[in-house]
Amino acid sequence: MNKSSLALAAVLALGSLPSLSYAQFSANIGAVTDYRYRGISQTRMKPALQGGLDYGLPGGFYVGTWLSTIKWIEDIPGGNGNIELDLYGGVKGEVMPGLGFDVGLLRYEYPSNDLNPSASTTEVYGALTYGPVTGKYSHALTNTFGNPDSKNSFYFDLSAGFDIGSGITFTPHIGYQKIKGPNEDAASYTDYSLSLSKDFSGFLVGAALVGTDADDTFYVPGANANSTKFLGKAGVVLSVKYTF
Repeated sequence: MNKSSLALAAVLALGSLPSLSYAQFSANIGAVTDYRYRGISQTRMKPALQGGLDYGLPGGFYVGTWLSTIKWIEDIPGGNGNIELDLYGGVKGEVMPGLGFDVGLLRYEYPSNDLNPSASTTEVYGALTYGPVTGKYSHALTNTFGNPDSKNSFYFDLSAGFDIGSGITFTPHIGYQKIKGPNEDAASYTDYSLSLSKDFSGFLVGAALVGTDADDTFYVPGANANSTKFLGKAGVVLSVKYTF
C-alpha cells in the first residue's frame, strides 16, 4: 500500500499526544446493501462491509480512517483489489455562533489497484454548516478515481438533517461531481438521495433512495464483470451501523 502524507501526519499527531485521555476516540462497524459513493455503486449493487476509527483532538482537530469492501477496481481491465481505505484529518469549529466549519485532507487509498493512472485519490475539502444545512466542496489534488488527466476535479454538495419525530432523522442531499480531462462529458453528473435513519442504542439503522443522472454507458461494470448494469440508477439502500 502507498503511504500518503496524510497517513504520516496522522501517525505523528497521534504519537505526539501525551495521553489518550486528552482525545475522544470512537469506532464504528456496519453493513450496507449497496455501497453508493456520490450516487455511484462501488460494489456492483451488492452488499458491503464497512468500519472506521476516529480521534477527536484538542482544538477541534481530528484524524481518522475508514474502509469498505468494493468491486469496481476489479471490473476495470488490469485492475486489482477489493478494499477502499480512507485516511483523513482536519479541524472543525465555529466561524461565528451558529455557523460551523470543517476543513481537511482526505486520501482514498486502493491498495495494489494496479491501474494507470492510479485509482487512489487525494482531496482537500471545506464545509460550512448553518442550522440543519451543510454545504461542502471537495477538490482533487491528484487524478480522480483512475480518470486520466483529471486533477482539479471537484464535488459540491448540499445536505440537511431534520428531526421529524420519534428519533427519526430525514436527510435530503444533492451533489454535483465534475470530472476534468478527456472523460469530462461522460463522467460528470449530478446525484441525489433522500434518507431516513433512527438510532437504537448505538445501532443506527437507515434507508435511502439514491440516484443520479450519470451517463448509463460510462458508469457500468464492463466486460471484466460481464455486466452492463447501470451503477448510478435509482435504488433503495439499507444500512446498519454500530458506533462504540
